[in-house]
Amino acid sequence: MNEDNKIDFVLTWVDGNDPEWLKEKEKYSDNQYYKRNNVNRYRDWDNLKYWFRGVEKFAPWFNKIYFVTCGHYPKWLNLNNPKLKHIKHEDYIKKEYLPTFNVNPIELNLHRIEGLNEKFIYFNDDTFIIDKVKETDFFCKDKPKYIAGSNATYSTYYDDIFPHILLNDVAIINEFFDKKESMKKNFTKWFNLNYGFKTIYKTILLLQFKKFTAFTDLHLPSPLLKSTMKELWNKKFEILDKTSSNKFRSIEDVNQYLFKWYDIARGNFEPAKVIGRYYNTTLEKDRLLKDMEKQKYSIICFSDDMEIDFEKTKEEVNKVFEKILPEKSSFEI
Repeated sequence: MNEDNKIDFVLTWVDGNDPEWLKEKEKYSDNQYYKRNNVNRYRDWDNLKYWFRGVEKFAPWFNKIYFVTCGHYPKWLNLNNPKLKHIKHEDYIKKEYLPTFNVNPIELNLHRIEGLNEKFIYFNDDTFIIDKVKETDFFCKDKPKYIAGSNATYSTYYDDIFPHILLNDVAIINEFFDKKESMKKNFTKWFNLNYGFKTIYKTILLLQFKKFTAFTDLHLPSPLLKSTMKELWNKKFEILDKTSSNKFRSIEDVNQYLFKWYDIARGNFEPAKVIGRYYNTTLEKDRLLKDMEKQKYSIICFSDDMEIDFEKTKEEVNKVFEKILPEKSSFEI
């Protein structure tokens, strides 16, 4: 594989127990969005080692892992591994945006990481590879592979930030693209049997709306192109700059979905198959544990909800991880 075709992995992580990080975070506690960014966004499940084990065992084709943090890292991590690069926020995020406790600036600026390849896959630290995946599950013909489906966003409680972010994303997409023309031009990519009946049916139901309402997203790792990110920074600098300046998530933000949706709307993608699943730990903990043990999906993502018995759930989940991935990776000391 030549250098241009190599695929990097990018993983963002925060140690929510780091006293120095907590002290720095408290300096901005008067921020209006501070209390809405709950502790479950930062608490440690103590399962990061299984992310590295899963990558090494089930995706050995990756080029390099860029491990992005504010500067801290777990003591067990082997920083001398030649396939690992520890990237601090200050290494690639502009000084005026730092410090940040908002994942959006961290994601929106990933293309600035020195040495990162054009094609990379972005992982949150709650997404894990637990069975074999191939390069072609994420990229094909130098294009990212996505599921193109229409969706509708909604809120489940007052002051819910995330739906606002999605609406901000889709507003920009509607600024650049005509929904009817986009779907007509890329018909076989929008209505592809890989997506499954529910996704296609939802897209059909939402055809009555002339504008894009939202796009299907499975909360799984995102294949991204640096060139797409650079293009949107050039076209929408003001909103990306504003988001990057917000210390905590805000209703004024956009997020990394913008880059995926932009490539979907212009047809710069190939249809993907469903190889993973997102689980709500409050409602689906038993299903999560069962599916993990059977390795029903190659990739899983699970939410951290305030309502769960955190310590008990963490113990149960990590017990299954240990069963699937008992051997140390070369990323562990």
